[in-house]
Amino acid sequence: MKKIILAFDSFKGSASSLDIARSARKAILKEYPLCDVVSFPIADGGEGTTEAICTGLNVNKVSCAAHDPLMNPIEVTYGITKDGTTAVLEMAAASGLPLVPDSLRNPMNTSTYGTGEVILDALNKGCRRFIMGIGGSATNDAGIGMLAALGVRFLDLSGNVLEPKGSSLIQIASIDDSCLHPALKESFFTIACDVNNPFYGLQGAAFVYAPQKGASPDEVKALDEGLRHYADIIRIQRKMDIASIPGSGAAGGMGGGLLPFLHAELKPGIDTILDIFNFREAIRNAGLIFTGEGKLDVQTGMGKALGGILKIANEESVPVIALGGCVEATELLNEMGFTTVLSIQPSPVSLEQAMLAEFTLDNIGRTITQVIRLVKAVTPAP
Repeated sequence: MKKIILAFDSFKGSASSLDIARSARKAILKEYPLCDVVSFPIADGGEGTTEAICTGLNVNKVSCAAHDPLMNPIEVTYGITKDGTTAVLEMAAASGLPLVPDSLRNPMNTSTYGTGEVILDALNKGCRRFIMGIGGSATNDAGIGMLAALGVRFLDLSGNVLEPKGSSLIQIASIDDSCLHPALKESFFTIACDVNNPFYGLQGAAFVYAPQKGASPDEVKALDEGLRHYADIIRIQRKMDIASIPGSGAAGGMGGGLLPFLHAELKPGIDTILDIFNFREAIRNAGLIFTGEGKLDVQTGMGKALGGILKIANEESVPVIALGGCVEATELLNEMGFTTVLSIQPSPVSLEQAMLAEFTLDNIGRTITQVIRLVKAVTPAP
């Protein structure tokens, strides 16, 4: 086999996509020393998106001061292309759930202000194009924190400036964007998100995601009411209906909340990354694609990272083998188009052992070795 593609998402909590690719590459080359093994680190808009995109672009890493979701000072790293025009960032770096201790998690109190500070830093460095992943947030503020850092003021009925956090949404009476950073008029944002939820409602930002960010049932209802109220304000003052736009509920409503103020496009995270990598062109002469993630189930082929890979691979008639630490719904995944779906676990093991990076990488290498040996038996190496 002349060419094999590696396109692994991370096995979250265990091994990164880059480490998985290294282990897989080693296993393939041991059996096929002359094979062209091409690796694409994969992410879908959340944690790891910046790292994945930066490997596909000519990027310098830079850092800036910002604030975490509870407004504690932190330092955030993001990427700027070497021509200085494009910033690559993920909102989780400044506004992500892992930045908030378990005991303090509550999207009523968290803010995306820090994400706005990162954008501000990039604007001041001359960037006018932005690629931003918005998965993994700790927030449900509809992006008002981010916008506040960029100069927008959110006022209550008395004209007082509100603190830009989730609990403030219901109090917003008017929006003053007269001090919005002027460079935003000539800037464009590609927003990479991995969900299609509407802004509010039973499938919206609050009801679906706020509980895992620490909200109680009553707080979930309050946040949803805040999102409904904010959407009404936007509809009246900005003449835009963001309520049912697919993906507007991403990142606690940031997906929809930024659309009235920025030149932006919401795009599935995996599509954004695969476009940057020219993935379709890269796989056209490949004999096989290996992909995978920690858990393979009915959601795997439906719009997230592996689903995006599978769609293009099927269109280009390249077989796809998916590896997972845990595998469910094998027959359904085969029906979706995966050629083979395999668990990497050699035997029943504890969750603690299964999550060890070294154990995961060894099992990935072992599994791929067995697959390649089978391929060699029916397709001799060139």
